[in-house]
Amino acid sequence: MKQNVGQSDRILRGVLGIWLVVAAVSALRNGRRTTAATTGIAGLGLLQNTVSGFCGCNWLFGIDTTCEGEDGCRL
Repeated sequence: MKQNVGQSDRILRGVLGIWLVVAAVSALRNGRRTTAATTGIAGLGLLQNTVSGFCGCNWLFGIDTTCEGEDGCRL
């Protein structure tokens, strides 16, 4: 898999992923299991994107937020 998530995109996904996991834990403690599962899966997906630097949706739509050489960042 070729990396297609740039540095600033990874930071944003990491922050949002952590926030969603915290929201999932909070929803689980309040007995809202469906909300907890949904937000937990979304948060873990974003954290996976952060760690690996690859996003399947970016790949599917041809989006590459990494900066490479003279071309710079392209969306």
